[in-house]
Amino acid sequence: MILEKVTKEEKNIVELEITVPADEFEKAVEASYRKNVGKMNIPGFRKGKAPRKMIEKMYGETVFHEDAINAVYPKAYDDAVAEAGIEPVDHPELDVISNDENGFKFKAKITVKPEVAVKDYKGIKVEKNTKAVTDADVQAELERYQQRQARLIDLEEDAAIENGDTVTFDFKGFVDDVPFEGGEAEKYTLKIGSGQFIPGFEDQMVGMKAGQEGAVNVTFPEEYHAEELKGKAARFDVKIHEIKRTELPAIDDELAKDVSDFDTLEEFKADISKKLAERFQQAEENEVTEKVYAAVADCCEADIPECMIEHEIDSAMQGFERRMMQQGLSLQKYLEITGQEFNSLRGMFKINAERDVKIRLALEKIAEIEKIIIEEEDVNKEYEMFAQETGTEVEKLKSDYVTESIIKDLSLRKAFEVVRNNAIVTEAVEAPVEEAPKPKKRTRKKVEKVEEKPAEAEEKTETAESAE
Repeated sequence: MILEKVTKEEKNIVELEITVPADEFEKAVEASYRKNVGKMNIPGFRKGKAPRKMIEKMYGETVFHEDAINAVYPKAYDDAVAEAGIEPVDHPELDVISNDENGFKFKAKITVKPEVAVKDYKGIKVEKNTKAVTDADVQAELERYQQRQARLIDLEEDAAIENGDTVTFDFKGFVDDVPFEGGEAEKYTLKIGSGQFIPGFEDQMVGMKAGQEGAVNVTFPEEYHAEELKGKAARFDVKIHEIKRTELPAIDDELAKDVSDFDTLEEFKADISKKLAERFQQAEENEVTEKVYAAVADCCEADIPECMIEHEIDSAMQGFERRMMQQGLSLQKYLEITGQEFNSLRGMFKINAERDVKIRLALEKIAEIEKIIIEEEDVNKEYEMFAQETGTEVEKLKSDYVTESIIKDLSLRKAFEVVRNNAIVTEAVEAPVEEAPKPKKRTRKKVEKVEEKPAEAEEKTETAESAE
């Protein structure tokens, strides 16, 4: 390979003029002939025995050239890029200049990594929002445990429906006194106030009693999914069968025993306080990390090629699609369910794409400035960590992963550590907000423990939350 010329064009475009010498190209042509001769039928010769000259005379002198070009240009291109000292960030545009007795000559127009400058990456100022654990935080956590232990109780026969009650009832819907499809059900269970039904329906059920029949008058929203019902006034005849109300257990030693390994409420509260403090601290560190990353992006000065941003979006889209696949959804199915367009989804990922590209470019430059070197020991530790996480042998991982990529990731990580360790972090303490004490719950008779299946647990928790 001979690198004839390097031309820097506008912005981040470089054009290379590359020659594959005649003798080198001739070897590739001969290799192409030997690979393809067995596929050719030439009159007077057994299949696979026809001389090259005879084939070229019959099919043209360049019959093997396309195959030869495909064989020689990748290495010639890679060698030329290395010699020119450039770093491509996109596929090149290739153009053949000549192909004759002097060899094979071509041009490669390449989008390259931009020149990057980073300013003031040491001493970045970041404010950390610090929050102390309050009694209200501990109480809120206790109430979440309390709500998970919620029970539904039967009410007295003359008890009226209140917001938050769970009601079993029949309903039948009419528009202009004519029943409509999908507007009827028997012994349907609804939590009043959940917003499952159209506006006004649940509100009108408040005050009704078990055994009572009545009518609920509503108007379907203009954006309702059924075209024939949009904006229509409707009447629903309802019959109430059963009313249940959420009952929460007392927050005491018994609750602590039921939901934890502790025997007393005080021990449980101390453990909650400790875990909340750890959670708050981790959240604070995560916030600082995100702020430092944002500052790193601001430190980056570069004219970023659009293709780098598009590649970042592609990578984010691929990661999102993999996550959807793990949940049993194809990307197309996800788009159908959410009513999104493919391009609008890409647009969402584009919001952070430029920032992420800037962060990577800045960290690469910082690693260069700081002369960060990744030792073999560092790489081996990374492989060992992967092996523990995945339950895969290290040697298998080494055959699947590209070591250069691991080295690059470690380099970026260490560059960020330089920035993070030199950041000036100040604390902004969040003032505690004291909440008014909530009234105690009264205990009623005829307690029925809610039997929850795993899939129903969250729904029952929401029922308990709404009772307050």
